Amino acid sequence: MAQHPMPLHLDISDPYFRMDSEEVRKARAAHWYAETDWGIAVLSYEDSSFLLKNPRLTQGSAKWPAQHGVVEGHFDSWWKKTLLVLEGAEHNRIRRLVNPAFTPRRIEPLHARFQGLANSLIDEWIEDGQTEFAGRFAAPYATRILCLMLGIDERDWAKINQLASTIGLGLGISIQENIAEIDEAVVELTRYAESLVRSRRESPRNDILSTLVETRDEDDGRLSDQELINLIILLIFAGIDTTRNQLALAVESFSRQPDQWEKLAADPDRYAVKAVEEVLRINPIGRWITREAAETFSHKERLIEKGTTVHLFTLTSATDPAEFDDPDRIDLDADRSPHFAFGGGLHHCLGHFVARADINVALTALATRLTGLRVGEGAEWLPDSGNTGARKLPVTFTARP
Repeated sequence: MAQHPMPLHLDISDPYFRMDSEEVRKARAAHWYAETDWGIAVLSYEDSSFLLKNPRLTQGSAKWPAQHGVVEGHFDSWWKKTLLVLEGAEHNRIRRLVNPAFTPRRIEPLHARFQGLANSLIDEWIEDGQTEFAGRFAAPYATRILCLMLGIDERDWAKINQLASTIGLGLGISIQENIAEIDEAVVELTRYAESLVRSRRESPRNDILSTLVETRDEDDGRLSDQELINLIILLIFAGIDTTRNQLALAVESFSRQPDQWEKLAADPDRYAVKAVEEVLRINPIGRWITREAAETFSHKERLIEKGTTVHLFTLTSATDPAEFDDPDRIDLDADRSPHFAFGGGLHHCLGHFVARADINVALTALATRLTGLRVGEGAEWLPDSGNTGARKLPVTFTARP
């Protein structure tokens, strides 16, 4: 009988664990998966691609709070009913109802306002030759775009950003030590969402929020009040958290490859779309996608028993040398296989059109106005678990003539 190499063990609960470490590269070279304290981690592109589409794997993130000792409270109750973790008919019904609000047709008319916002933020600090990028561009840009889309008063952006950042701690390994603060943020954002719904019922507007409220009120009650509130909280949290952190990760990645930054700056019409996909591939905010085995089945030589948690590592799969040439580098001229930064299958990210559009606009504005981009000392990063990003990202640059 052929002997298979033994998979290695990765301690993904370690706050110093890094997805781009030599330890993870060795694990990927040794085997298509690794063992962890929370199930198995799929490391290869081939196996991630196959398993993401496997109907015997269902959404596995519902257990995340419980795996970290959080079994009650406001975050736990909200999380169990978010679209991210729902399955079957309930998930499909809500997706079907809300999909029309997030089509490219709804987003494209906002591009000019996205561009104006990006340039106005850059204007505030471009003459300084330096800035704290996470706080002075990524956070206000991501949050104010969310405000534009939902029709929220942009003057509320700092408050909303703080609430979204706090709820984002619920996706990290420090969830238990931060749960009191996270619960308070869920309560406050729930009240805020309820006030938004009341406002739109009294005075509908031409925005995504009004569309969602009308879905509740005009379609035979197929979207309940609680589902509507839960969805708005998710949109505010996920819409801000994803763009804010992905922009910081993108700038950090491009700072290590100035030749590709200059290529983007010289011809953004040609390269902006590819730039977005490349930074999502090599440095995604979502470090893994979680699934759970709904039944016992075998994949290759591994028996995956019912209830097993399966983490599909997005960064390691999208930098797998078996699938990509020069995989750890941005190459704006390369033809790449699809990445999994937005998940896959039935749980592919609802807002991926929005995220791609606003990251595209931001990178184009930044590249065409800044050169000599460098990350300075004092950068602070969230742990490489679940979702990651920058707490602080000091950068230096030269304004383009």
